[in-house]
Amino acid sequence: MSQKKVKTIAIYGKGGIGKSTTTSNITAALSTLGLKVMQIGCDPKSDSTTTLRGGGYIPTILDTLREKKTVKSHEIIFDGFNGIYCVEAGGPAPGVGCAGRGIITSVELLKQLRVFEELDLDVVVYDVLGDVVCGGFAVPVREGIAEHVFTVSSSDFMAVYAANNLFKGIQKYSNNGGALLGGVIANSINTGYAKEIIDDFVAHTKTQVVEYVPRSVTVTQSELQGKTTIEAFPDSDQAKVYKGLAQKIYDHTDSKVPTPLNDKELHEWAFKWADTLLAMETGEVRSKAANI
Repeated sequence: MSQKKVKTIAIYGKGGIGKSTTTSNITAALSTLGLKVMQIGCDPKSDSTTTLRGGGYIPTILDTLREKKTVKSHEIIFDGFNGIYCVEAGGPAPGVGCAGRGIITSVELLKQLRVFEELDLDVVVYDVLGDVVCGGFAVPVREGIAEHVFTVSSSDFMAVYAANNLFKGIQKYSNNGGALLGGVIANSINTGYAKEIIDDFVAHTKTQVVEYVPRSVTVTQSELQGKTTIEAFPDSDQAKVYKGLAQKIYDHTDSKVPTPLNDKELHEWAFKWADTLLAMETGEVRSKAANI
């Protein structure tokens, strides 16, 4: 009997961009499709899965390994909303070691324990910090652990900068079995100019926007309850956006190698948009998407 194909995706993004919020809502939405899903938090803060567990933190793999020589799966895998399996890789002791080491160690341990096969998973989602250039954080891309990579970005320059750096990593490892890019999840898009900036960036880097996710107070209300929007407000407009995004990601099959901008090109692109926004502010130029 052939083994079931598990869909593996990694979602990257600059810290504070809403990466974990987006990832957890995608995971929650996937679970409502009747899929067996695991979310692996790959941020040293170990807060990726908190809204999947009512605001509760869980022991990380690295912390558990520091306490025990032998670790069993039930000591590092915890139940979350709608049967989602929650894992936190964790990080090193403060001031010691590489923050990306948690990802490397976690992947190795989960493979040794044959977790993916034993749990009969449909989807594994890696939530990865994307603004740190580190070998450990590049593991899902470099080793091809994730089949498809998505990045969460707003129209802010540092978020775009982090996305462009990720594109460089994907391009570098693409000829050696590395993961490829599914596209950009445009987050906090509530203005016409924000959409135009993201659209222009993906056009320059030959990729695509998977979904535009608006900023919504519903998300804040949900997180204050320690829940995802999918759980707290399942019939809200914001939940519908996340459900649509989750379906697109699950159906996605054709990932590609992006064409990142070099540093000079990226800064020239940013300066052009600075001039454009100034012209919009003074009324000299009107946003193409003014009604958004």
